Amino acid sequence: MAPTHEPRIARVAAMIADPARSRMLCRLLSGEHATAGELARAATVTPATASGHLAGLLDAGLVCAEARGRHRYYRLADAEVAHALEALALVAERGDAARGWVTSHRQPLRHARCCYGHLAGTLGVRLMQALLSVRGLQPDGPGLALTAPGRAWLATLDFDAPSPHPRRRYAYACMDWSERQDHLAGQLADALLAHLLHQGWLRRDEGRALAVTPRGARHLLPRLGPPPAA
Repeated sequence: MAPTHEPRIARVAAMIADPARSRMLCRLLSGEHATAGELARAATVTPATASGHLAGLLDAGLVCAEARGRHRYYRLADAEVAHALEALALVAERGDAARGWVTSHRQPLRHARCCYGHLAGTLGVRLMQALLSVRGLQPDGPGLALTAPGRAWLATLDFDAPSPHPRRRYAYACMDWSERQDHLAGQLADALLAHLLHQGWLRRDEGRALAVTPRGARHLLPRLGPPPAA
């Protein structure tokens, strides 16, 4: 039989398909590092079982590990893995998207969450729409470029947009898992979320969820305009 040249997705799909491993990967979608113990708790498995799962994820190239003192810290291997997980989540829930987000325990995650370093959820979509409303972004090849009005609008958030990094995508639209509309991703979006956390306008909540602080309600929300239409 002649060799095929199809993408070798079966092994990766099998790794993600296991419920415990999928919970670990979703925990790492926050963009933060996590210990094996933290991932074991997220996956509701024993430390020994978590160790086996993590070895498989490392071997498949879905996560990477870094030794710091007495612990090893795990994170997603790269942004491509994060985008693949988000895309699978979109497909998995596309027939039940509206009902899937009405439960009280998922509302905080829908409102604002971290998507591998950038802001997602309703708040992420509102931020993207606010930038577009002032013509703050324009097409630039496969991505987006920040315009002078966009830079001025970001300055109202006390944010000085970084210069593009030669090895990173600066800005691009990312389909939001819960909202089914675009939020902003890339180097610019990562730096902006870090700024909002540093300002104390957002704070990390349980898992990937982010919460708006009282300061954020005063200084951030009024600049974002109304929530996106359902």
